[in-house]
Amino acid sequence: MVVAGLVSLTILYCSPSTPKNCPSPLPNLKQEESYSTKKSDALTNKIIEDKPILLLWFWPENYFFDFSDCKTIFNIDGCHLTDNRLLYEKSDNVLIYHKAISWDLSNLPPSPRPLFQKWIWFNVESPTNTRKKPGLENLFNLTLSYREDGDIPVRMRLKTRKTPADDFVIPKKDKLVCWIVSNKATYTGAGTRNKYYEELRKHINVTVFGKAFGKFLDYNQYYPTLASCKFYLSFENSIHKDYITEKLNGPLAVGTVPVVLGPPRKNYENFVPGDAFIHVQDFPDPKSLAEYLLQLDKDDVAYRRYFNWRKYLVATPHLIQRTQEFVLAICTACDYVAHHKEYKDAHNIYDWFFH
Repeated sequence: MVVAGLVSLTILYCSPSTPKNCPSPLPNLKQEESYSTKKSDALTNKIIEDKPILLLWFWPENYFFDFSDCKTIFNIDGCHLTDNRLLYEKSDNVLIYHKAISWDLSNLPPSPRPLFQKWIWFNVESPTNTRKKPGLENLFNLTLSYREDGDIPVRMRLKTRKTPADDFVIPKKDKLVCWIVSNKATYTGAGTRNKYYEELRKHINVTVFGKAFGKFLDYNQYYPTLASCKFYLSFENSIHKDYITEKLNGPLAVGTVPVVLGPPRKNYENFVPGDAFIHVQDFPDPKSLAEYLLQLDKDDVAYRRYFNWRKYLVATPHLIQRTQEFVLAICTACDYVAHHKEYKDAHNIYDWFFH
């Protein structure tokens, strides 16, 4: 499963690709006291002027955060975010998390919806880890996804420097190749990366961390650990167009060279310079890749070339706490609805997403 304005320490806890049980039945709207109502929802009796209302229908995985984080972290403040379902009739947009929808669709918002209202399909999983729930195909107006051809792409993106800089210092390295991973379950698509890793480790030492290896890494050790590695295995759990996650952003942000396994190199180059990473497909087999990494380890000049892009671009560290996994996506949706009021229809989301 947007290098986006921001990329979850999702790799250190249960993978978002691991299927979970459907949420509890739809609560009674008249009785429900929402999280944001408890915290700071000021809209129950007064609508903030000139801001569209974006109603979060489900909290993804029940990971709560303060809506003010959109302003504090991303400087996004163009909509009024709420999870108060009493505001459904007044909401301009409703953000609906795909995995939380019940198979019988009984926990969707009530029908008929207000004529002015748009529904947003919220899914940042890859097709391998997305279940087709019948009846959803033509219900939505907008899509929120990692896909660049979606209506609202979610991604950590490199930023352009206002002036070129030559002051980047590569952090001190005491590990050659590292990998942090929580999920090795083959049904999530991880079989490809598991197989590649098992072959690679025969030819080069790989320091591993994460739930999958029983070597948990504390949140505050994530970035320091990444920075201490010369290379990091940015291996996606499944391979699909544009499915390039925080696994790439982390090493880029701290001064480590990512070794990527995912969609083709050209797809990666839509988001980051081609000389900022190493693609496994550049080599005929894992042994050849290992030999190249060992060669770079002895050649400081050649290794430093993988950081030339930093003269013109900046990578921003992504949020890493468990409850922050969906903050970027939700805030990105808020920013979109603040600037796009026109009517749209997503048509058949499955025809688009699974092809």
